[in-house]
Formats: sequence, structure tokens, C-alpha cells
Amino acid sequence: MASNSPQRARLQGLLMLCLAGTAWGGMLPVGKSLFGHLDPIVLTALRYGLAAPLFLAALAWREGRAALSLQGRGLRLWLLGTLGFAGFNLLGFEGLRHTQPEQASVMVALMPLMTALVQWAWRGQRPARATLASILLALAGVLLVLSGGHLGQLLHGGGTQGDAMVLAGALCWVAYTLGAKSFAGWSPLRYTALSCGLGALSIAAIALAGMAGGHLRVPDAQDLRASAWGMAYLVLLAAFVAVLGWNAGIARIGPTAGVLFINLVPVTAFAIGALQGYHFGAAEVLGALLVTGALVLDSSFALLAARAARRRARGASGAACPAV
Repeated sequence: MASNSPQRARLQGLLMLCLAGTAWGGMLPVGKSLFGHLDPIVLTALRYGLAAPLFLAALAWREGRAALSLQGRGLRLWLLGTLGFAGFNLLGFEGLRHTQPEQASVMVALMPLMTALVQWAWRGQRPARATLASILLALAGVLLVLSGGHLGQLLHGGGTQGDAMVLAGALCWVAYTLGAKSFAGWSPLRYTALSCGLGALSIAAIALAGMAGGHLRVPDAQDLRASAWGMAYLVLLAAFVAVLGWNAGIARIGPTAGVLFINLVPVTAFAIGALQGYHFGAAEVLGALLVTGALVLDSSFALLAARAARRRARGASGAACPAV
């Protein structure tokens, strides 16, 4: 019975990561469908005004009320929470107004490779050759998706404003994720819940200032009723359940293999687009496949390198301490 425990944990992790990736892929078309009733900034404020208390309640239940303490690190948590939750969501949803969910999903899928570039620029950690090759492959895929196969269109800046905003939002999330390393000893749930709560305050302040200044439309009761099911999806599934599932899945599977499931974001977005009758050109499909393949290539080489390192370690241990 005990021998089945690791397999069961791995299966649970796989299911959690599938759920998270699929939920995030659905987040983009669902979010875009709500823009007729809610401004993206107001939508984001409502989303995290509801999701943040859920994360904080889960933290208090899981780790006790003492875990809600900021331990004198509130300013750093607020800055990172604002960067991650406000930056990613406000830029992402605002950019989604000017692009299609499928194109936005490809930008989101670039985050693991963007992380390698940020660590290179920030901490001097040069990516492996396989990662650099994967980044170039992904870049080729992005260019195909954005241009629809007409690369000359990109030289004139045609229709890329929204995609650039989504990409900037993804970069904010990468920086937020790397910022978690400065909270060693904290669980992923604690870092997520406390930073989300503080980031939600920034989002609310931006939304309230915009509505007070007349720059954002204040939703009425009809808007809220029409958006109820979509908001329930964005809050409960794409925010609360997906984030907790992702963290738990990564803990069971490991980040190198687990990050592959980010590919479910464009896969889900493209599948929903196809079901809605959107016709994808060959260049868009090829580009999405190149981005997906780049991430698979990078993760595969990382897994092989990790296994080789473990074999070398076992060999060194065996040489130093021969069996008797």
C-alpha cells in the first residue's frame, strides 16, 4: 500500500496542474466576454476583492492565524503584490481589449522562458544552450502568431499594442514569482495570500480613483448580474482553485516537469476559440505549436540534466563510500 503512495501523489499533482493550466486558458476568453459589462480595471478590482479574502481565510485555516502576520515585511510584500497581481492582471486584461484571447495565451505561455532571461539579466545566471535555443524557437512562434504569417505587418506596428501589454503583464508576474525567493521559510500559500491581499488594495485604489474621476464606468446592478457567472469562474476557479492547485501540483511533480502544464493555457484558449467558430490561420497554429514545443524542449533538456547530475552524485558517493 505504501509503495503506491508516491504514484498516487504524482497522479494528484498531474490532475492539479491540468486543472490549473486549463482554468487559466479559459480565463482569457471568459474575461474578454465580460468587457461589455465591466471595465477591465473594475473587473480586476472585483475579482481580487473577492479572491484575496479566500486566500487569507485558507492561510489562517491551514497555518493558523499567526501566519497572517507580516513580520515587518509589509512594504516589500505590498510592492511585490502590486507588481504581480495589479501589474499582471491590469496590463493583461487591458491588453486583452485590443487582442484575441488566443494571442494573449501565447504571451502567457512564454513566462517560463522569460524567467530564464530575467534571471540572466538580474542575477547573471546564464541560461543553458538548450534554453537559449528554446527562447529563439519561441520567439519565432510568437512572431508567427502576432503577424499571422505576414511579418512585414509587425515592422509597421500593426495591431501589436494589446499583445505588448499582455507581455508586459507577464513580465510583472515573472518578477513577482522571483521575488518569492526573498521569503525563504514561508510557504507558497502564505506568500500568495499576503501579497495578494496587499496587491488587491492597490487594485482597489486604482479602480476607485478611476471611477471617482469619471475615467471608469461604475457598473450598475444589471452589469453585475450579467457578469455573475463569469466572475464566479474568474474568482473561484481561475484565481483561488487554480493557484492553490498549481502550487500543490508543483510541490508533487517538481517545477521542471510541472512548468510544462503552462502549455495548457494556449491549448485551452485555442480550443475555446475553435468551438466559438473562430478560424485560425496556418501561421497562428504553427506559431502556437512552436511556442509549446520550445517549452517542451527546454523542460526535457532540464530533466535530462537533472537526472545526469543525480547519477554523477550517486557515482561520486559510491566511489567515496564503497559498499562492503
